[in-house]
Amino acid sequence: MKVIIVMKGCEFSIDVRPQEHILEIKNKIQHSHGIPVSSQTLTVCDWELIDGLDLDDYPLISEGTKIYLSAKHTPLALQQHDCKVKITVKFTARKVDIEVDKTDTVRSLKEKIHIVDGTPIKRMTLFFSGSEMEDEYRSLTEYGIAEFSEIIVFLKNMSRVVAEPPSRRLDLVVQTSSSLLNAAKIPVEMNDTNTVNEVGKLLQERNILPCDDYIFIHKQRLMRDNCSLRWHGVQNGDYLYIFKGTVNRCG
Repeated sequence: MKVIIVMKGCEFSIDVRPQEHILEIKNKIQHSHGIPVSSQTLTVCDWELIDGLDLDDYPLISEGTKIYLSAKHTPLALQQHDCKVKITVKFTARKVDIEVDKTDTVRSLKEKIHIVDGTPIKRMTLFFSGSEMEDEYRSLTEYGIAEFSEIIVFLKNMSRVVAEPPSRRLDLVVQTSSSLLNAAKIPVEMNDTNTVNEVGKLLQERNILPCDDYIFIHKQRLMRDNCSLRWHGVQNGDYLYIFKGTVNRCG
């Protein structure tokens, strides 16, 4: 299968096998792009891939998955690409300049606008080049955002903001990694208004998981502890992948 390696706005694909060691993938990157293995750090959803494991240990990696590469010493060919870009966010009567990362999602851009300007996230509708940026989980790169791009913000009237639907029950499967409970599949019933943190606490209260820190993944995306299953778009029958560890968020 093919995976996409992303580094500072530069993307390239490589062929990999499900049983391939992470170290072998780093060797391929060194051979094709000249980045020393010792300088490479590979991550998916802010979670570092460990040299001694293989792709089978990471259920969230599949065909087309984006694996992010950072390196202590970047070849000149890749140094020309910069993840950080400045864009202009245009309101009806004012403009705001914001620095973003090309890998930011539409949702995270709305969060930055909210922090800078105070505009409620629920009221925002974003447009770029005449088209609405509807998918909140697509990256800015996928929408073609580049340096000095202009994003237009339309504000919904509060009376038109759709009320939150009532909570509903979800039958889920929590899939652990092979290094945790021998890759167990755990059926869980939750409300879609429950947070990710509450899912973890339920598993700990049932003595299924020891009291520790865990990372949850849904559809190849890192889940936020204090956000609800509904916020993450979790549907009935979905799988949540769980790994032991914590994530340090930067920026």
